[in-house]
Amino acid sequence: MSEPVVLVHGLIGTLQELVPLLEGQGVRAHAPDLLGYGSLSAVAPECITLPEQVRHLAEWSAKQGLGRFHLVGHSVGGAVAALFTHAFPERVASLVSVEGNFSLADAFWSGQVARMTPEEAEAMMDGFRADPAGWLARSGVPSEPRTLASASLLLSNQPGTTVQRTARSVVEVTGRPEYEAAVKAVAEGPVPFHLLAGERSRTGWDVPPWAIARAASETVLPGTGHLMMMEQPDGFVSTLLRIIRRPRG
Repeated sequence: MSEPVVLVHGLIGTLQELVPLLEGQGVRAHAPDLLGYGSLSAVAPECITLPEQVRHLAEWSAKQGLGRFHLVGHSVGGAVAALFTHAFPERVASLVSVEGNFSLADAFWSGQVARMTPEEAEAMMDGFRADPAGWLARSGVPSEPRTLASASLLLSNQPGTTVQRTARSVVEVTGRPEYEAAVKAVAEGPVPFHLLAGERSRTGWDVPPWAIARAASETVLPGTGHLMMMEQPDGFVSTLLRIIRRPRG
C-alpha cells in the first residue's frame, strides 16, 4: 500500500497511539492534532469549527507533501473527514468513517456540551481527568493500566473550551441540509467509502440507509464500543488495514 493513512480524532483525544502500530505493519501513518487540540490548543476559539478543521487538514497535508492518502475519521473526526473528502476528492484514496457523525441525531452528547458555558465545559473535563476510570466506564471500557494511560492522554489533549467550541460547530454544521448533501455526494462519488463500528455501539450509530447502500464495506469490530481503538488497538489496526486494502469493485 503506497498511500499513507491519516487519522482524524474526535471530540476528545488524539489517535497518536495508533501511528506506531500502523508503522509496525509497514504503513506510513499520521495523526495530526486538529485546531484547538494538543500542539494547537492555543489557537483562537473562533477557529475551532468544522470548516476551519477541513482547511487546516488541507494545509497540513499539503505541507507534509502527502499527495493522496487514506483518510480515517473517528466520531466528530468522521464529519471532518467526510467534508474534506467532499472538498478534495482527488486527495483521498479511501474514506473510513469510524462511527462518524452523519446527522444531528448522532450529535446528542455534542448538543449537551454545545449548550454549556466555557467554564462548565472546563469543569466537565476536569471531572473526567480526575476520574479516567469513570470516563472509560461510560463507554464500557475496562480500567487497566494500558487503558487508563490512554484515557489520561486523550483527556489531557484539549481544554474544555475546545470541546465546547467543537461541539457547537458539530451541532451547527450537521444540522444543515447542506451537510447531508455533502456526505451523500461523497458516498455516491468515486472515493471508496467504508463504515466501521464497534459491536456494542453499532445500534446507537445513526447511519442512514443510503450510506449503508453506497458503502464499499460495513464492518463491526466484535467486543468493542465507540472507543474501539482503545479497547483493541491491535485488532482495530488489523481491521482497518483489511478494509483499506479491500479490492475495489
